[in-house]
Amino acid sequence: MIQHTSEQRPLVQMRQVQKFFGDFQALKDIDLDIQAGEVVVVIGPSGSGKSTLCRTINRLETIDSGEILIDGEKLPEEGARLAKLRSDVGMVFQSFNLFAHKTILENVTLGPMKVRRLPAAKAKEEAMALLERVGVAHQAQKYPAQLSGGQQQRVAIARALAMKPKVMLFDEPTSALDPEMINEVLDVMVTLAKEGMTMVVVTHEMGFARKAANRVVFMADGQIVEVAEPEEFFTNPQSARAKDFLSKILTH
Repeated sequence: MIQHTSEQRPLVQMRQVQKFFGDFQALKDIDLDIQAGEVVVVIGPSGSGKSTLCRTINRLETIDSGEILIDGEKLPEEGARLAKLRSDVGMVFQSFNLFAHKTILENVTLGPMKVRRLPAAKAKEEAMALLERVGVAHQAQKYPAQLSGGQQQRVAIARALAMKPKVMLFDEPTSALDPEMINEVLDVMVTLAKEGMTMVVVTHEMGFARKAANRVVFMADGQIVEVAEPEEFFTNPQSARAKDFLSKILTH
């Protein structure tokens, strides 16, 4: 649907983005373009601004200066236009943020019915197809507390996909999971990447970055230090910061 514009215009554009928390500058002059269908993995040490960058793209964090455009449209300040634009940007968090008192199926149908005004029968049909796609359709009538963390996170991915977003943001989606559940979530994300979903993924999972990313964005101290294709980044990092980071994580 949006592929024809991708040559001329990136789907996500960040221009000179600055973000402060009090006196602390979390983002410094962020310039980043993300094309439709591209998977960009953002990595870097703790406190480098990765999650803040991710959260500014759908205005969960406001920015102090600069601009962010989604599909050519500047992020609105607030109100109905912001809600509309947010519905184009799916988000999956560390914690699953599912409604505990609603079934898995209800969690996934709620957004399309309320925001996109989808009829209940159609919303249910699409939700079941998405739950099937992430491998939890048989859990549709259960409540979140009855599912494992990995299953809940896959439901959260289905819920975001139900809004038919143009881009999906993942903010450390596996960091709250037990080790044996991480791969079941990453497998779903790899499949999405192969299907051409535009994705921005903040993660510590270097295997996923190598397998699924088109580009790796390495951040430190609120800045983008290096951008490269995964193979190039992992085998031949250019900056001292990236070399230091990789030497610490790839030896464990």
